[in-house]
Amino acid sequence: MRFEIITIFPTFFTGIFENGVVRRALAEGLVEVGIHDLRAFTHDRHRTVDDRPFGGGEGMVLKPEPLAAALESLGIAVKNSEFTAGAKAPIVQAGVDVRAEARTLQVKPTDDGGEASIRNPHTQVILLSAQGRPFTQAMARELATLDRVVLICGRYEGVDERINNLYCDLELSIGDYVLSGGELAAAVVVDAAMRLIPGVLGNEASSEFESFGVADAEIDTDIEGVPRSQHGAGGLLDYPHFTRPAEFGGLSAPAVLLNGDHQQIRRWRREQQLRKTLANRPDLLEHAALSKEDRKLLDALQREEQ
Repeated sequence: MRFEIITIFPTFFTGIFENGVVRRALAEGLVEVGIHDLRAFTHDRHRTVDDRPFGGGEGMVLKPEPLAAALESLGIAVKNSEFTAGAKAPIVQAGVDVRAEARTLQVKPTDDGGEASIRNPHTQVILLSAQGRPFTQAMARELATLDRVVLICGRYEGVDERINNLYCDLELSIGDYVLSGGELAAAVVVDAAMRLIPGVLGNEASSEFESFGVADAEIDTDIEGVPRSQHGAGGLLDYPHFTRPAEFGGLSAPAVLLNGDHQQIRRWRREQQLRKTLANRPDLLEHAALSKEDRKLLDALQREEQ
């Protein structure tokens, strides 16, 4: 899988992608990341990427021409949509070598050199914006199945909306707050999706038994003869975790976790998932995959709160 990141701050990602599982995934060739400097696609001596907004208002807006040039140098053609019916592709000035301008972090050129149009179901162009759809674990799982994801990092007041209309498949936000730019959001999306690619995590089950994970019916990692000691999250938050020492700061780890009874541990963990979700993210309960037993337990927990 390959991520392409278009940004005005290409050095921003150097430290982020040189640590943890991202670094290992890059080193092992499981993931490729291309960092592309938007200013390399400008054609004035000041390398201008922004301008004042039509209609007035605060701040500046990223201009469409450099973004279109950057996208088309990566083989991203204008999409077919209600916005582009009858539209002409922007004229992109020749002579910009995207591979020469890309910052490389274990980056390898695409097989076709990035020249051919890649408007296909296995590629998505994403605009990172506070106006976008909320980024979720389910969305990360979808992105992890793709061949290529192109991330456009917004800046200033935003990106000229015509780039969104002409090129982008999706507009994403990582939360209900405003950042100074889309670079942090791009790093979040890369990390969240990349860790779900087979082979990236040391234990494949790690991405199944965690907050926002899939339901039990979608998990087949049971070891024959050994009952599983946890439920699939089914959209709930994860349960609390404990490790050695068994006593710390006057508090003991729950005795049920020390008795070796997988069924009891599993029931306790499910109760804790429900309890923590009810306390911290009750909005998740509406769409969570809950069994009849879960719903009975949830009713009891809700009565406790009253």
